[in-house]
Amino acid sequence: MSDLRRAFCEQFGLEHPVIQAPMIGPKPALAAAVSAAGGLGSIACAAMSPDQVRAEVAALRSRTDRPFNLNFFAHRRAAPDPGREAAWAARLAPFYAEYGLDPAVVAPGPERAPFDAGMAEIVAELRPPVVSFHFGLPDPDLLASVRETGCRILGCATTVAEARWLAARGVDAIIAQGVEAGGHRGLFLSEDLAGQIGTLALVPQVVDAVDMPVIAAGGIADARGSAASFALGAAAVQVGTAYLACDAAGLSAVHARALAEADDAATALTTVFTGRPARGIRNRAMRALGPIAPDAPAFPRAAVALQPVRAAAEARGSGDFTPLWAGQGAPLAKIRDAAELTRALAEGAARLR
Repeated sequence: MSDLRRAFCEQFGLEHPVIQAPMIGPKPALAAAVSAAGGLGSIACAAMSPDQVRAEVAALRSRTDRPFNLNFFAHRRAAPDPGREAAWAARLAPFYAEYGLDPAVVAPGPERAPFDAGMAEIVAELRPPVVSFHFGLPDPDLLASVRETGCRILGCATTVAEARWLAARGVDAIIAQGVEAGGHRGLFLSEDLAGQIGTLALVPQVVDAVDMPVIAAGGIADARGSAASFALGAAAVQVGTAYLACDAAGLSAVHARALAEADDAATALTTVFTGRPARGIRNRAMRALGPIAPDAPAFPRAAVALQPVRAAAEARGSGDFTPLWAGQGAPLAKIRDAAELTRALAEGAARLR
């Protein structure tokens, strides 16, 4: 292991410089398996209540005493826009009719809430070893409260400008998220998708721009990807899609099937599911409504009106309206055991040198 990776592992209490990307959906068993294997397991908290976060952490700690990461969103809530939401509902009306649904009966979907004082209290109570943020950082007073707990703080950057912004605010390490990555883009200084670049170009530029550990993310699914990232100067890698393919993730049947069948052209960036750009496997919703839909309600309101159609389709065994998050490395996701994958990403990379 290089001095750079060894220093990162010592700083974060890890055996391997491998982070399981925080993803909404996988079971706590996945994060526990990664942490127990010496990597950093992550729990995505943006769709949870404080009590749910508390329960997830208890489940993880019942399986391992190794370090783990709690991830939160740091977006700003958008003001309600009834006209835009009504127009979006009209676009979805044919799908409601197809499934025999009443568009007047739409239950609120799960909220994607930004980090707030309530979650800051949970962090102070649970004291996770690591806290990470997506879509920038919370307000300075909230960030200071996290820092006071002694947690290490990670921020996600999709450009060099975002990396410098995060570094100026004192994060402990920066996740450089290439455009290949599955799930939501972490962009926050600009919404220009044309300015998003790939991992191979982003990582070394971020390494040159900031004086702190850089974590490579996006398109990394096997030892070759992690070896390349380390050669570019990354101190660690963050991997999502390959972990989704592991048994411990407990994916839904429709998501698991789509992931198993994915090829190199299977994914695209889309805004139809939440209102923010995210990479997922192409399906009917993306083809019919986007994949980029400028008229979609602001994040996360786009998901609310689509939820009944999604549920009806899933009840029939279809992923036509499901956000099937996955990165461009999906066809490389071959290992089903999370501990084995964690070791392969680190030890396999060392053997490739």
